[in-house]
Amino acid sequence: MGLKEEDLHGKLEMLKGEELLVITKATQLNLLGQVFRPIFSGTVSDVQLGHITLTPVIIKMVNAPFYRFPFPLSIPLEQIVSYSTDVPSDMAFPLT
Repeated sequence: MGLKEEDLHGKLEMLKGEELLVITKATQLNLLGQVFRPIFSGTVSDVQLGHITLTPVIIKMVNAPFYRFPFPLSIPLEQIVSYSTDVPSDMAFPLT
């Protein structure tokens, strides 16, 4: 794990229990046949060396902007390009 990931791990560790919006590197993802942008919102439930886990997690999809994923979602730290505690999960914003 590089220095950047160690710094990110430390910052995210302090956000346990907080609501977080996370954007990952992929331009789009595919889950159960749905293609969507890599934007997730949820409560940080776990932070480990290498990944964070959000639960519950909302996947921001164009046709379902408040889709609640039925399982906790772990995101590798190296895939995170941006995150914010300033955007609530129930906030609507354009995804196109």
